[in-house]
Amino acid sequence: MPVHQHQNGSSAASGKEAPNNLRLAFFLNIGFTLLEIGGGLWTNSIAILSDALHDLGDSVSLGLAWYFDAYAQKAPDARFSYGYRRFSMLGAFINTVVLIAGSLWVLANAIPRLQNPEPTRAEGMLLFALVGIVVNGFAAYRLYRNQSLNAQVASWHMLEDVLGWVAVLIVSVLLLFTDWIILDPILSILFTLFILINVVRNLRRTVRLFLQATPENINLPALRQQILDLELVQDVHHTHLWSLDGEHHVLTAHVVVAPETTKEEAAHLKRELARRIKKEEFEHMTIEIEFGEDDCDLAAADALGASAGKAATFS
Repeated sequence: MPVHQHQNGSSAASGKEAPNNLRLAFFLNIGFTLLEIGGGLWTNSIAILSDALHDLGDSVSLGLAWYFDAYAQKAPDARFSYGYRRFSMLGAFINTVVLIAGSLWVLANAIPRLQNPEPTRAEGMLLFALVGIVVNGFAAYRLYRNQSLNAQVASWHMLEDVLGWVAVLIVSVLLLFTDWIILDPILSILFTLFILINVVRNLRRTVRLFLQATPENINLPALRQQILDLELVQDVHHTHLWSLDGEHHVLTAHVVVAPETTKEEAAHLKRELARRIKKEEFEHMTIEIEFGEDDCDLAAADALGASAGKAATFS
């Protein structure tokens, strides 16, 4: 007696608004990134160029998030029975490659400047810092208004950019009144190291998803204990939990009840299981209710396999 449940993580209204704001943030960011690259070359500021790299990575992230936000909504089919949500991880991987390659390029150019710093156009840096704060601040505000988790995560990237431009603003003001030109490569290296730390963290998370690890925000033993605490439940086995894309999770489990459990009691247990597990917001869950330990076909298959293994071992 399996229990199947599917959930929709966002309302229709927020589902329509989030892609629009992601699209707006993408065009704002990619447009400003191109302007920023030109400005970095004009001002001879490696700090602005390194932040342009950060913005380019964010642009790739936003563009892929915008694309996959629609693509991942495709209904499951014969090729992808769980749907297309895992395609969003392709965006994370591509973004990681872009950022790592770009970060290494920036470090290769910034580190030599520590010994031989070059003069920069402080006035141009100041101008770009002000524009960067306005553009990224507006994009962060538009994204943060959404209930969509994808949009809110993107808004934090934009907020990081705002803080980065505040740092550029402070350095440019200092360069207007001092000759501490070494501040530019120092700021560039700090930006790049910050980016690399976050890239490695995201890469680790992506690899865990590919390997179908248990989502970090869900305690599987505690979830299993919640099921065992129900009065009719005698045992829980073959419990598997993984994530499609880091936000939408899948759960399967076999729940054992006494053989004399009535149909009405089993139906009540199904409703109680759905109520308890729903709190974890699973995209898909399948709970198989079994009447007694001997009712599990998989357990019988495992036992048969174990017996065959022993026979092969001692033959």
